[in-house]
Amino acid sequence: MNVASEIIRCANFAAIKHKDQRRKDAEKTPYINHPIGVANILTEEAGVTDVHVIQAALLHDTVEDTDTTFEELEEHFGLEVTGLVREVTDDKSLPSAVRKQEQINHAPHASPKAKLVKLADKLYNLRDLNRQAPRGWTDERVHEYFIWASKVVAGLRGTNAVMENQLDILFRDRNVTHGTV
Repeated sequence: MNVASEIIRCANFAAIKHKDQRRKDAEKTPYINHPIGVANILTEEAGVTDVHVIQAALLHDTVEDTDTTFEELEEHFGLEVTGLVREVTDDKSLPSAVRKQEQINHAPHASPKAKLVKLADKLYNLRDLNRQAPRGWTDERVHEYFIWASKVVAGLRGTNAVMENQLDILFRDRNVTHGTV
């Protein structure tokens, strides 16, 4: 397996799937920046070299936010990558509050590789919120997101000290104490 080729193939797949999506910030940033940013945190900051983790990071929102199916991911990227994506995918048929609670409940039981993707995803999202809140979000809603994220991260602790330390800085700057599970 050519690792570079596999990673680029995932990035291309994700770019095609997310091509019409934008983030909710004022600039309407292309959505693909998010999965690429999550993968970048893993490789550049967290020291992750596992190709399946990096692929899962690139693909982590495809099933949740596009018409992609798990079967399609399995066909293109295999069982391990699909399994990791499955672990970090919310069930969009559930109400938002239930999905958020499910993330808190599931975090401690996720596989170590899925925890890496989830930590990088939370780190990216919280940094993005610090940069600029989504259109229509109040300061209170941003603060509530940080509190919720700290509860998810509490269940992911012990996975990667670098990302956890970066998250701790963000939580401390927002006066958010570590969440408990």
